[in-house]
Amino acid sequence: KFEFNPKVGIDNPALTLTEDTDGESVGEPRFYLLSKDSTETFGFCLHEELGCRGHVIRQIELGGVAQRRGLQDGDRLLQVNGHFVDHMDHLRVVQKIKASGNQVLLAVLDGDSYEAAKSLGRDLSQMLPEDIRPRLCHVTRDKSGFGFSVSCPEGTKGTFQLSVLQDGPADRAGVPPGSWLLELNGDSVKSYSHTQLTKKVPAPGTGGEGGAENVTEHPCAPIQLKQSGNKVTLLVASSAVEEFYRLRGLRVTAALADTSWLPFRVRELHLVKGPAGYGFLLKEDDCSSGGVGQFLWEVDVGLPAEQAGMREGDRVLAVNGESIEGLDHEQTVHRIRARDDQVTLLVIDPAADEFYHSVG
Repeated sequence: KFEFNPKVGIDNPALTLTEDTDGESVGEPRFYLLSKDSTETFGFCLHEELGCRGHVIRQIELGGVAQRRGLQDGDRLLQVNGHFVDHMDHLRVVQKIKASGNQVLLAVLDGDSYEAAKSLGRDLSQMLPEDIRPRLCHVTRDKSGFGFSVSCPEGTKGTFQLSVLQDGPADRAGVPPGSWLLELNGDSVKSYSHTQLTKKVPAPGTGGEGGAENVTEHPCAPIQLKQSGNKVTLLVASSAVEEFYRLRGLRVTAALADTSWLPFRVRELHLVKGPAGYGFLLKEDDCSSGGVGQFLWEVDVGLPAEQAGMREGDRVLAVNGESIEGLDHEQTVHRIRARDDQVTLLVIDPAADEFYHSVG
């Protein structure tokens, strides 16, 4: 690298050439949150190329989502929605992106930096933050309350930090102590004042409920969180995760959240066709959330669909690892029939479908 001392002057420059032996030429990973509508693509292709290591970003569409956000031709993909993918099979990485629906968070490294890091034997996963996902938590109230309290600085909006009662309902639901509240029951709290989020109640020990679910604006004015019956769903982020998004100007959304703590799950069904077929009927119908979806009905007892765990009324989200969002009935059927004797379906039952829609 070149070092120039301006105090010496141009006539007698202190110009030295030194070797960059510690890998200073390796750049930092860049993060992009890509959002599209159901009629768009993300505007790039992911390649696996002979003589070129990694998952390579190529064919960036002019004016497309990827170009508008800043992805560059030749970038190497390191992370998809917080999951490190450099070591993964290429097809699996492509499926991860397609299964993300209309929003995906990517971490990339420019091609030169990637090759330099590989040559230096660097562990690329160590260049990335450990966890960049917010968390969705579904808290069910018990006799002691919800088991958390919320504090907000006086006179501010949208800044709510959680204190969590150890072994209380919120703790058991996975709410991290000291995390920041981002959404309440699917609604952003960014523009909320404390009066919009809460209501005043007597202080603990004065006959009110108070206790673990108090929301304190300042010590002498405790207030209580508005409740949704006995259950509430929170989108929360640790201080590290909140700072990660804020410093990069990225919006935190429920679509990027870690959902492993939720009581509702999507299910992956792997079906191998039998002599009588798969044993189910696919129908297009209206979704409770609006729009149309592809639903599974007439699940035959003892046939592959039932044996794989299919239930009447399940809605199909993906076929063979690829999201079917935006596809019509015929296109979905074509996807299912693409492989002669087997298919993998990602499905969700009606109760889980309604829950996820309620939290965005």
